[in-house]
Amino acid sequence: MTNILAQSALNIHKDDTSRGKPLPSHTKVVIIGGGVVGCSILFHLAKFGWKDAILLERNELTSGSSWHAAGQIHTISSDPNISRLQSYTINLYKEIEELSGHSVGLHMTGGFYLASNKAWYDYLKRERSKARYMGLEQEWISPQELSQRHPLIDGKHYYAALWDDQDGDLDPSGTTYAFAKAARHYGAQYFTHTPVTATKMRSDGLWEVTTLRGTVIAEHVVNCGGLWAREVGHMAGLNLPVQPMEHHYLLTDRIDEVATFGSRLPCGIDYEANIYFRQEREGMLLGTYEPVGVPWKVGGTPWSFGHDLLQPNLDHIADRLELGFERIPALASVGIKDAINGPFTFGPDGNPMIGPVPGMRNYWTAVGVMAGFCQGGGVGLTMAEWMIDGEPSIDVWAMDIARFGNWATPDWGTIKSCENYERRFVMTFPNETLPKGRKQQTTALYDRLVAKGARMGQAFGLEHVLWFADGPEDAWEDPTFERNRSHDYVAREVHAVRTGVGGIEIANFAKHVIKGLGARNWLNKTMAGYIPKPGRMTLTPMITEKGRLYGDLTVACLDEEHFMLFGSGAMQDAHSRFFAKTLPDDVIHENQTADWHGIALSGPKSRDLLQRITRDDVSGNAFKFRDTCKTFVGGVPVILNRISFSGELGYEVYCRPQYLIRLSEAIEEAGADLGYRWYGNRALMSLRLEKGWGAWGLEFRPDFNAIDSGMDVFINWNKDFVGKDATLKLKQDGVTRKLVTLLVDTRIDVTQDEAVLKDNNAVGYVTSGGYAHHVGKSLAMAYVSSDNADPGTALHVEILGEMYCAEVLGGPVYDANGANMRS
Repeated sequence: MTNILAQSALNIHKDDTSRGKPLPSHTKVVIIGGGVVGCSILFHLAKFGWKDAILLERNELTSGSSWHAAGQIHTISSDPNISRLQSYTINLYKEIEELSGHSVGLHMTGGFYLASNKAWYDYLKRERSKARYMGLEQEWISPQELSQRHPLIDGKHYYAALWDDQDGDLDPSGTTYAFAKAARHYGAQYFTHTPVTATKMRSDGLWEVTTLRGTVIAEHVVNCGGLWAREVGHMAGLNLPVQPMEHHYLLTDRIDEVATFGSRLPCGIDYEANIYFRQEREGMLLGTYEPVGVPWKVGGTPWSFGHDLLQPNLDHIADRLELGFERIPALASVGIKDAINGPFTFGPDGNPMIGPVPGMRNYWTAVGVMAGFCQGGGVGLTMAEWMIDGEPSIDVWAMDIARFGNWATPDWGTIKSCENYERRFVMTFPNETLPKGRKQQTTALYDRLVAKGARMGQAFGLEHVLWFADGPEDAWEDPTFERNRSHDYVAREVHAVRTGVGGIEIANFAKHVIKGLGARNWLNKTMAGYIPKPGRMTLTPMITEKGRLYGDLTVACLDEEHFMLFGSGAMQDAHSRFFAKTLPDDVIHENQTADWHGIALSGPKSRDLLQRITRDDVSGNAFKFRDTCKTFVGGVPVILNRISFSGELGYEVYCRPQYLIRLSEAIEEAGADLGYRWYGNRALMSLRLEKGWGAWGLEFRPDFNAIDSGMDVFINWNKDFVGKDATLKLKQDGVTRKLVTLLVDTRIDVTQDEAVLKDNNAVGYVTSGGYAHHVGKSLAMAYVSSDNADPGTALHVEILGEMYCAEVLGGPVYDANGANMRS
């Protein structure tokens, strides 16, 4: 047995006192699965006061993936909040070691991220910019200094390296046991050799958890099944789109330069070579994510699997090893002591799937946590906050299980998990669309729009248009951080909307139907804004108990007991989950997103076009801004809203999917002599930037509140609503940051997460931005400190490592008073 695995095996304690203890008959929480994630959740629940929690493990703790993990830890993640949680996780290890009295084998060596070409150098510049405003300690080191800090590395292959003091490695099994023992210190219990055989919700809402040692009644169940996440989910009727993947790493024989260096060598990641490495005893550990992933046990993980490994296949990773040997030459001349091939569970986008499962009461998941020793502590913290306080302390949408709906089937999950595995160290550019798992959901117009040159993206499993080329063969672009070949195509779409009339598919907006005698009263309490009268629409924030934004929804009143809510398509299941917590018996909620597709018409000629295909009078006086009605357009039944996210005169026309082709043909025919043009999401984002309007998931999300985001202008303070007390306190105390629009002097537009600086100090960060084609300016939306939010304030934005001058604007750069939209 290898050194690292031998050490892990020694940490599997044979004197585990839980084996002889009887199970409690009732408990508040049952956690299923004794890997690092389950043990971390147990620890955090107990630490924060829920001591009546137990963990059930089918074998020994760490049986599955935790015991054979490589144990390398780092802070960088594509999502800033996951990076924050990874930093929290690493800082937590000393605490649990002291509490438990059990060594985690932590080596804080520091580590570096290596850029061997310009693209990866640009990527790391973006990461360094994010680190500025997150307060993470990262610095550039030269190739020469890189070779000094790690003499095995040939620095000539690299542009530069980004150094992080927090990186290092640990003992996986020791860390898992430290979490478990620290949880026991706070009063929680864990039971090994206690396989769960069934989970069932009773009529009283409690969960019946059956094991070979008896049955436990629990308020909450947490699926931390790891390799068995799918099987544990099946017990509750849940199909999780996760997939175990084979994964290799190598352990070398003794290397003289390692043994004689005098201190432990730092760890590292080489993105282009797709390798990670660290010191292991007097040799090295080298891991890789091969370009063709191998899914393991697609049909299900055997219950008999435990402290087992898979047969290595070095031929499968030969090309990665060649790159590794080229860049760390000493590896080519040293023997391989052992080749480890063990399965790890991946999710469709590489991030964990955590939180309460929509549509299920008190059933939680924390699965697909592939980087368990980087993220386990943060996942445990987040889950405990969510369960005890009702919401996490930061926005964890990047990990929320609600980001995948019923469309995310197990087969789709296997396809996307393989893709993500293969792209573990392959960057995704801001303009890039990934090829696998496409056409999972399409509208009736999909083929027609593609034939017109649509370049498609995917959101919540649904295909939607990004931009239109001159034809299918022209609908391509190279991945880049800079302006791409869609730039001029998007410009002509924007021009059509600003000067004539354009149409965009709006199937991907969420549509929630709220009906019943109590519908108005419930909405009045749930939404912070005004609830409209029949035939009218309003925009309203939805706020959590702690005052965080959880939605910006348009509420349409179709009649006194019938409302339709329009909002973020990606958040549709999360919002359904939010509604379910307080929905009374006299109110019915239905998520009808898939039942209503449609087209939005925008531009000064949109009324002319609409009037040609409806018998209703849609003149400005007859059908006013924010009116809504059921009617007929293009010969089909629709819901017609006078509203527009483009900032122009516009209408949203929603129909049932079977009418969409007829509606689109009527629009195209009627608009032919008006210059009608289809447009996509990139043009829409450019149009809304000119109005200074935020978008959900960018400017509006739970990291922010109604005051600092400016959404408080839509609040009805003369009523009680969820989150009112917390929001009032924020208003009275004064916020420390504000959402602003910046005019940036640059030819490389921002995308997201760039640092905003004043006198070389980070004072905020960009949430979104791009080129505003109609006004010909580069704009960014950003949260900046309140003392830097006044119009005219001069700031800098860091884009790809360079500082660009920026100015805070005092209002929209286009149609500041909204006259066009209300005309």
